[in-house]
Amino acid sequence: MKSEKTKIPSPLLSLVPVIMLAGLLFFVISIFGSSALDGGSQIALLLASSVCILIALFYCKIKWTDIENTISNYVKGVTPAILILLIIGALSGAWMISGIVPTFIYYGIQLIHPNFYLVSTCVICSFISVLTGSSWSTIATIGVALLGIGQALGFSNGWIAGAIISGAYFGDKMSPLSDTTILASSVTRTPLFKHIRYLFGTTTPSMILTLIIFTIAGFSQKNSSHIQIDVYLLSLKETFNISLWLMIVPVATGLMIAKRLPSIVTLFLSAILAGLFALFFQPEILFQISGNEIFDNESKLKGLLITFYGATGIDSGDLEINELISTRGMSGMMSTVWLIICAMCFGGSMMASGMLKSITSVLILFMKRTVGLVTTTVISGIFFNLATADQYISIILTGNMYRDIYREKGYESRLLGRTIEDAVTVTSPLVPWNTCGMMQTAILGISTFVYFPFCFFNIISPLMSIVVAVIRNKRLTPSPSPMEYSLQEKRVESYSSDSYTNQS
Repeated sequence: MKSEKTKIPSPLLSLVPVIMLAGLLFFVISIFGSSALDGGSQIALLLASSVCILIALFYCKIKWTDIENTISNYVKGVTPAILILLIIGALSGAWMISGIVPTFIYYGIQLIHPNFYLVSTCVICSFISVLTGSSWSTIATIGVALLGIGQALGFSNGWIAGAIISGAYFGDKMSPLSDTTILASSVTRTPLFKHIRYLFGTTTPSMILTLIIFTIAGFSQKNSSHIQIDVYLLSLKETFNISLWLMIVPVATGLMIAKRLPSIVTLFLSAILAGLFALFFQPEILFQISGNEIFDNESKLKGLLITFYGATGIDSGDLEINELISTRGMSGMMSTVWLIICAMCFGGSMMASGMLKSITSVLILFMKRTVGLVTTTVISGIFFNLATADQYISIILTGNMYRDIYREKGYESRLLGRTIEDAVTVTSPLVPWNTCGMMQTAILGISTFVYFPFCFFNIISPLMSIVVAVIRNKRLTPSPSPMEYSLQEKRVESYSSDSYTNQS
């Protein structure tokens, strides 16, 4: 808690760390490009955090213990996300080496027409994400397989990742099983299914535009020739034991997700199951990974452990296939873990200093009519995604800050809930230092700066929220009675304290 002598930083002063971070990131990106997340961005976040802390200590007179405790709580809040990230590293390695992903790629190349690959990828990820309510699980499993198919068909990584992420976050936003959807409806005190029905007003046109763009792009992209595709298929079949029996693992994973098992449990069990299948279907590959000279059970177990925790490289005779089937394991996630911790330091220092509240207080001045209110909410949500580096914290802060304002002005709570989803949930993977942005980069192996321009659903959604507000520039009916959402409101605290237990 702040002492009585603390000063509230002005909005202009509060922007100093944010402007500094933006400048440092611009400098880092211009030097390192897509490798900016390997270390340069972490240093930028720590430097911006130090400036924020210095202002808090010497100008605002905030105690160091208060700042330290807030940062510690931020880091503690993302501990489950870090565990999920490490498990996904093991899972991605196991799914590749066991032959699951190569089998997906082998049959997917033959089933999906190249011209419809991008739109098909977006639709498939949307469908899976709606069913599971989890964008992270969708991207880590079927998304990785679709990435391999797209690379084999000759699409660029940016277009592929854009289609995967656009589809996955459509489901994350619309599924009644999604924790972000439940959290947004709870924090705005809107009944869950009423919240979801109202989302269609902006989500449907956003998705239609996205599918149109991907359809046009699919026909305009220059794809690999049939000869090159045949080479891919032959290389995969000669390297791996391709078998439909391997599909037992993704089916079992889907059942676990449908049973609403915690993500950590589901992903861990899926990785272990894939490892067991690797021992049975791909023993020669495990032997190659182990580096041993004698082909025995010890070599296979050593190769499996390396698959879980380390980088692997398999010689298929084709350089492109070698790059496609290489894995990084748990160790490949460490730079992302480092980035998450640094991002939480920045978010915690901005919160403890009162700078977040000071900046957003200015935005409230622009709330005159529906357009101004929605636009301000969108800007605040995106700002919180940038400043706190966490979509859950951003949802809670935006909802709590605007809930009473919407009610006092006579707007329905469902308008606030929809605007939060449009502004926060779908834009979180577009922020390189946000937990979602870091997670997708780590899973797909593609920098945020590469896929950002192609995540059309994520870019269009916040703009669509404002466009719909302009079209319907009128006040909505009063908010529902507190009795309608009293049960959901009780869930807010549990999500704010342990938001990653069933991570999207």
